[in-house]
Amino acid sequence: QVQLVELGGGLVQAGGSLRPPCAASGRTLSSSAMSWFRQAPGKECEFVAAVTGISWTGDSTYYADSVKGRFTISRDNAKNAVYLQMNSLKPEDTAVYYCAARYSRNIATRRNEYAFWGQGTQVTVSS
Repeated sequence: QVQLVELGGGLVQAGGSLRPPCAASGRTLSSSAMSWFRQAPGKECEFVAAVTGISWTGDSTYYADSVKGRFTISRDNAKNAVYLQMNSLKPEDTAVYYCAARYSRNIATRRNEYAFWGQGTQVTVSS
């Protein structure tokens, strides 16, 4: 059984940065697409960023418009981990951030296309 554990959330001022990691265990996820989603209070869970599973051409990334240019998703297959570098944080980025993985190497942006989820990590951005 795959387990995903997110770490590295916290409180940061607007304009600051965070880089929460998501560590996987139970199965090697190098060939799986992995994503970050987030859920703010009173709002639905939304897609943030995704990275494809590895192939001979490398991997590709995809971002929600709201974070494009500020957030970067990356993976370290040797550590079976994925990271979300968050720069220029805004108060509207405040949410619980979830890591997710799916069997396919192809990116998906809907929650029901992901089989494995972490417990989430709180990110709070103060103005």
